[in-house]
Amino acid sequence: MVATPVLEGERRPFPGREGLFNSLAAVVPEAEIELALPLIERVAELKASRDAVVVAHNYQVPLITAGIADFVGDSLAMARFASRCQAPVIVVCGVHFMAESVKLLCPSKTVLLPNLAAGCSLAESIAPQDIRALRRSHPDTPVITYVNTPAAVKAESDICCTSANAVAVARSLNARRLIMVPDRHLAEHVARSTGLEIIHSGGQCEVHAKYAGTDVAAYREAMGAVVLAHPECPRDVQERADFVGSTGAMDEYLETRRPRRVLLLTECSMADNVSVRHPEIEFLKPCNLCGFMKAITIEGVAQVLEGLCNRIEIDPLLAARARRPIERMLAL
Repeated sequence: MVATPVLEGERRPFPGREGLFNSLAAVVPEAEIELALPLIERVAELKASRDAVVVAHNYQVPLITAGIADFVGDSLAMARFASRCQAPVIVVCGVHFMAESVKLLCPSKTVLLPNLAAGCSLAESIAPQDIRALRRSHPDTPVITYVNTPAAVKAESDICCTSANAVAVARSLNARRLIMVPDRHLAEHVARSTGLEIIHSGGQCEVHAKYAGTDVAAYREAMGAVVLAHPECPRDVQERADFVGSTGAMDEYLETRRPRRVLLLTECSMADNVSVRHPEIEFLKPCNLCGFMKAITIEGVAQVLEGLCNRIEIDPLLAARARRPIERMLAL
């Protein structure tokens, strides 16, 4: 997890013009920083007046993660931070299911999403009725649902998982056969890692699915790069990578190993954000952008803070059902 150095429950101070330029000079053009400064300053003022914090996903652009975010991490880490801080208003710089996860763990707080159209191809690949159909076809088989899903899908599940703990969650159920939805590549990764029979729903992330194993071989041979792949990547990519892990695991790998040159096979902004803290590492492209993540803007953050609009609301009965599989995961 790429986490900002801020104490839980505290807003990170505005870094100032010089601080922002110093931290972002290597990844953001100077003119772009200059253009964004008035909005960044406005968001800082609004956070203070609204007693709000901003949580951002690793895939947000550096101007958001370094300029306005109080916490940066994966979707579950964002929700856990929000639940532990004292701020009554949480702005989520991420996609819709992430804002729902924050609301599930912070039911009494006001949760705002700067763009309600920020969806997720993977989350949209599964619906509650799909899980009910899988249960009918495979009775008495536990259902693991990836946290990258809507609340209504979580509510049909036995337990949730993240890309970081999926293997541990699968092993904890003491079953030889499991249903895991919706990402096929994560499910197959878990099956290879555990030897369990995993039934999946065939979904995939449109960003990670674009990578191919041939890309890995070419970059390693030509550039001598260390290759890190997310488990949402296809199997041929994972098998050719030097390391397969969640965004948090990737960050820990880079922190401890400090390779000279890296090919990071996940969303583009992850490399940009890590390079802010590790300018000594050369990050190679290609990478793939998530258009849904890029629908979140600093202007959108300012607008929802000004109007306290785009609130995330979940039916209390549905929320109670969706919260249980998350809590079961957290209890492991």
